[in-house]
Amino acid sequence: MAGNKYAVIGIGQFGKAIAKAISAKGYEVMAIDSDPEIIDSISDDVAYAVSLDATDKRALKGQGIEEFDAVVVAIGSDFEQRLLCASILLDLNVKRIITRANGEAQRIILEKMGITEVLSPEEEVGIIVAERMLNPSIVSYLQLPDNHRVVELLSPKNCINKTFGEIDLRDKYKLSLITVKEELRLMKDGKEIIEHHIIGVPDSKQSLQATDRLVIFGNVHDIDRFLEINT
Repeated sequence: MAGNKYAVIGIGQFGKAIAKAISAKGYEVMAIDSDPEIIDSISDDVAYAVSLDATDKRALKGQGIEEFDAVVVAIGSDFEQRLLCASILLDLNVKRIITRANGEAQRIILEKMGITEVLSPEEEVGIIVAERMLNPSIVSYLQLPDNHRVVELLSPKNCINKTFGEIDLRDKYKLSLITVKEELRLMKDGKEIIEHHIIGVPDSKQSLQATDRLVIFGNVHDIDRFLEINT
């Protein structure tokens, strides 16, 4: 992992989560925010925590920002600051710029500037919450192009104790089984906790348990049909 350097500008809830997650994987992370107290709060979780004005080109250049493999602009409420920061990063020829957008109008502006990776966390979370409200069986999903998804599902009641050969996802429902996550009960700090762990690719003779979770791939309509029939 040596040589991989990432910077996160704007250490609100969103930016902090990104910085800590990247750092936890062993990568070198610089957290940047104008608020010294916020920087103090994350200094133990990242390689570098720097308080500076991210709209100051000289300050960013002084930190060698152009040498980072990617920079996330996670500045929250002030879109003007986010735009100016992104513009400076473009001027400095940063290799990869990932920028937050609050709404479609901001996304369009950022893309017209030349930012190709734009995140809309509130919108994406809202879509996932809405999906889970409509389909309680869905734990999480990854939206793919052409109306396809990878979906993690609770075990549908009509499939419990059936073998995967009997369920026949591919021929009956045009779905592909990626893996199964099995429930494990573990002791941690004197307390029993429940975790779900991948058990690999099951064969056709393995049975689906009530506590298992399915990870499947397919068209959204085929996934919906599978859930309608079996839940």
